[in-house]
Amino acid sequence: MSKIFVTREIPEIGINLLKEKGHDVSVGPEGKISKEELLEGVKGAEAILSVLTEEINGEVMEAAGEQLKIIANYAVGYNNIDVPEAKKRNIIATNTPGVLTDTVADHAVAMLFAIARRIVKADKYMRAGKYKVWGPKLLLGKEITNKTLGIVGLGRIGSAVALKMNKGFNMKIIYYDMKRNEEMEKEHNFEYRELDDLLKEANFVSLHTALTEETKHLINKERLALLKPSAILINTSRGPIIDEMALIDALKENKITGAALDVFEKEPELMPGLADLDNVILTPHIASGTKGTRDKMSEMAASNIIAVLDGKEPLNPVE
Repeated sequence: MSKIFVTREIPEIGINLLKEKGHDVSVGPEGKISKEELLEGVKGAEAILSVLTEEINGEVMEAAGEQLKIIANYAVGYNNIDVPEAKKRNIIATNTPGVLTDTVADHAVAMLFAIARRIVKADKYMRAGKYKVWGPKLLLGKEITNKTLGIVGLGRIGSAVALKMNKGFNMKIIYYDMKRNEEMEKEHNFEYRELDDLLKEANFVSLHTALTEETKHLINKERLALLKPSAILINTSRGPIIDEMALIDALKENKITGAALDVFEKEPELMPGLADLDNVILTPHIASGTKGTRDKMSEMAASNIIAVLDGKEPLNPVE
């Protein structure tokens, strides 16, 4: 029997899988766990099942002890885990890619439509009793069909968004990625652009890149200034990819038309002034938030742990 510590409550399917294998599973609180609770909870654990709100650094690994074999992240991103430190200690780190691709892509598409067609503002307008008569200029939105969508990060999720919008709405797809995808270019007529050129050309920009030292504030004041005044920015990746204060200034000064954000630089806090703007839509990091997807994530994280504790290769090791 191995001790497994789950840092937060997750869907029961994963917990039950671990228990069915005879492991001793303890679970942290429903809300965010404190540092003290985390350090105490991991003591003696051979596996940690973490969520992205918990920083799993060297201190946490040290508190767990030398028997710690795996840190299974309940997320596709893993910037909350000190992967180099884990490797140094011969601890395997895993994530949950693939199972949330369409769910996150669907949310990005929903946000694109919501901000472009001013859905949230229109809803508030109706509820406030302001709708007295139809008018030709009432709450005019942006066209989407046949426009240009810039994808920053053409991985699983970025590709899914691109395909949905290209096939469904005949959008021209331009993309930037550290690695060109010539197969997608050839098969779907996607066009590669350097990042600055993409920002200048696109009507809509959707961010799908991982958070690294290189991508932190990738979208900064200077790059926001490259966007068209009519452009809309969508972020369902990681908050710190955008310099949030610079974005607030751009939105306040109408240098871009709008933004839709599911992630935030200092999540769960918002930078001062962001919530006061009516040309931005905000959702609380729910892009992967469907029951089916969250269940699959739980199952995958548990399966990674089971494999490693059984002496097998993990399903989804991170580099």
